[in-house]
Amino acid sequence: MLRRYSAADREHTAAAAALFYTHTHTHTHTHTDTLLLFSEAVQSEEVVMFCVWRVGGLCVCWGLLLISLCVDTVAKVCRSTEFNCGDPMYQCVPKNWHCDGKDDCINGADEKNCTVKECTAREFRCASGQCISTSFVCDKEADCTDGSDEVACPKPTCSSRSFQCNNSVCVPALWRCDGDADCSDGSDEWPQNCEGRLPQEKRCSPHEFQCADGECIHSNWKCDGEKECRDGSDEASCTHATCSPDQFQCTDGTCIHGSLQCNKKHDCSDLSDEFGCNKENVCEGPTQFRCRSGGCINMDNVCDNKKDCQDGSDEPLKECGLNECSSGNGGCSHSCIDLKIGYNCSCPAGYNLKTDRKTCEDVDECAQPDTCSQICINFPGTYKCDCLDGYQIDPVSKRCKAESGKIPTLYFTNRHEVRMMTVDQREYVRLIPQLKNAVALDIHIPNKMIFWSDLSLKKIYSSKLNMANDSANHNVVVGSGIEAPEDIAVDWVHENIYWTDSALKTISVATIDGGIRKTLIADNLEKPRAITIDPVNNFMYWTDWGEQAKIEKSGLNGADRIVLVNNNIVWPNGITLDLVGQRLYWVDAKLHTLSSIDVNGGTRHTVIQSEEKMVHPLSLIVFEEKVFWTDTGRRAVFSANRLTGKDITELAVDLVQPEDIVLFHDLKQPMSTNWCRRGNSLNGGCEFLCLPAPMINKQSPKYTCACPDNMVLGDDMRRCVAGSAVLPPNRTPTTTKSPRKLTTPPANPPQQATPEPVFTAKGERLAISPEESPSSHPVTLYILLPLMAMCLLIFGAGLLWRHWRHKNTNTIHFDNPVYQKTTEDEVHICRNGSEGYVYPQRQMLSMEDMDVA
Repeated sequence: MLRRYSAADREHTAAAAALFYTHTHTHTHTHTDTLLLFSEAVQSEEVVMFCVWRVGGLCVCWGLLLISLCVDTVAKVCRSTEFNCGDPMYQCVPKNWHCDGKDDCINGADEKNCTVKECTAREFRCASGQCISTSFVCDKEADCTDGSDEVACPKPTCSSRSFQCNNSVCVPALWRCDGDADCSDGSDEWPQNCEGRLPQEKRCSPHEFQCADGECIHSNWKCDGEKECRDGSDEASCTHATCSPDQFQCTDGTCIHGSLQCNKKHDCSDLSDEFGCNKENVCEGPTQFRCRSGGCINMDNVCDNKKDCQDGSDEPLKECGLNECSSGNGGCSHSCIDLKIGYNCSCPAGYNLKTDRKTCEDVDECAQPDTCSQICINFPGTYKCDCLDGYQIDPVSKRCKAESGKIPTLYFTNRHEVRMMTVDQREYVRLIPQLKNAVALDIHIPNKMIFWSDLSLKKIYSSKLNMANDSANHNVVVGSGIEAPEDIAVDWVHENIYWTDSALKTISVATIDGGIRKTLIADNLEKPRAITIDPVNNFMYWTDWGEQAKIEKSGLNGADRIVLVNNNIVWPNGITLDLVGQRLYWVDAKLHTLSSIDVNGGTRHTVIQSEEKMVHPLSLIVFEEKVFWTDTGRRAVFSANRLTGKDITELAVDLVQPEDIVLFHDLKQPMSTNWCRRGNSLNGGCEFLCLPAPMINKQSPKYTCACPDNMVLGDDMRRCVAGSAVLPPNRTPTTTKSPRKLTTPPANPPQQATPEPVFTAKGERLAISPEESPSSHPVTLYILLPLMAMCLLIFGAGLLWRHWRHKNTNTIHFDNPVYQKTTEDEVHICRNGSEGYVYPQRQMLSMEDMDVA
């Protein structure tokens, strides 16, 4: 029976417990015994028993000077910031875990007797107690988990400024026949509803197939057996080939030779030729024996004086009855197991045999992806999971969970709106209504701002979270020079925004207000789709679902670009980064997979692979041990365990077109140093844009300067100058002239002045060209005729001088052929001189200068 002790009892009990520990500590105990010293509990009035030594699962306790064996039960007092789970374990969990929709106490006490959340005036209370936006009521979508928002709904009527879809949903009249299927049934683009107006056509590239709704997919995906178009038009009127009896038919309908099935190589484009293949029978396990001839027999048939193997290898005379473990433990470092023929070495849990099959070595469990949700510490034979600051081990799931902060909240696009839902599904509202075609989404958590892109309007917008429901508070961040902004990523450290453009085939960056922008990457991109960033280590990652699908990585300044994944990847839609664990997660809509790798491209792991569960995944986000994603094929939002792929749960269903998804929590975006604004530095000293440089090693620069698309960095690598190739200072451009015959230059040739290039205030070099004079024929004749006469006189004088020089110049002949050069040869050498090179002045040879023997 439990009882409360007085203060004197507690002091006496503490002293007695110490004496008891001193006495018992002199005895020998096994390594499984655990010493329990409850110094904090001793000072508490709630202590009912003191466990001094645990032996064999029982606890030797001290209570009121009586030593006895008892149940290890301590009524612990939790801190003011903690919730006490109570009997029988008396756990303490963070108080904000109380009534958060998830059992954190082993006995579930933290989720019992929870008060129902009060819904606001703009919310509807479901029968289950869930709060949803009033705009979700009677919208033909079951937003309450129990469907109570769609019960007893009247037929909707639309205003004169709206168009009523065939499914009774109302959309703005301006959206009718604009080339976008805004109604979920596409009725706003039906020809009979367009009153003779032809809807705007979308043009796909020659190697793409255009779906009926205007979407573009790879042409080789048409009639492949899977619906890649949202409307299924890529599989309409398709006839699949019939394979011959000796062929294997892939899931996409193509035929390959039957011998290629299960050959450990992917011969079908959809990889279906290697699905369901039986593993090779390797006779594994203690009950199987492999004959040398290749067959397998039961171990009971070995050494029974009967040859069951064709080659008789199951009845060797020298080995049957021999115990190899009796001598030196068979050479095994740990356990030796004698077999009927031979022996095996074995290792304890947490160890594996080395290649010598005798020595045990520790298994590094932490080398396996997703062993722990955050920190994994390897020990000999075992490992330990730990959490970073701000997180705590959940006693039930054994995973890291945020200690403080609000309940994590999901934000996702649903074509014409952005919705908000807490992960416990207790609150579900519309945040931004009446959008044209919202596709990409991101959040600046420190500033509490939301950013989204509209594919139809070709713009990127922003707004404060608490004012986003009013379009008057929407700001245009990027409103021009953009065609298909399919994804965006906000750098909350350096205050920049990055986006992909699948039409322009570019990745760009701008300041968070859109005032300064630059195209970062414009080469070797086909279909850039999703992008995610790491502003702590200054890297960005993106997917490209072109003909050669891939996942790439570069610095936030576009430097150090590398490919991380380019095999077993077809349609990589969404990508996200687990900043804590430094792992990338992505979804592939063609392979129906959710996979992960580390940020260097290693330890690839398939989390989920299911055509039924991953019909057309588009975007994803991770937090704690969960992964959340949108699926346009199933028109829903899901969650699952990101480590195991289990516990798949529907969070939001019956959506129109869910695409991007993000998560809001204080721990999601940790702060880091912005070196572009460090100290008194303004924009890092850059004239235009300061971009963080990737942290490759300790010597890496913190940032680099960047210039607009039509300019480049000058010599100081901070200022911007015009042109793609800038001449160094004080260097004039080299001009090309036609070759001409060189005559003998004078002793001191006059230096011809070279026009200096003219530079504008912005550093632009202007070309120098002669001014064109007005046409005047008489003046031209007056000038040309005297010049021609003068040229004739000079030409005649030159001929006379050459004749006189030929008669008066002595030519010396030497036997050495090297010196057999004449003055004509010297002129010939000059003729071969290159333009721009000045030869030394020619010197005349006099007989007086020669020493004649």
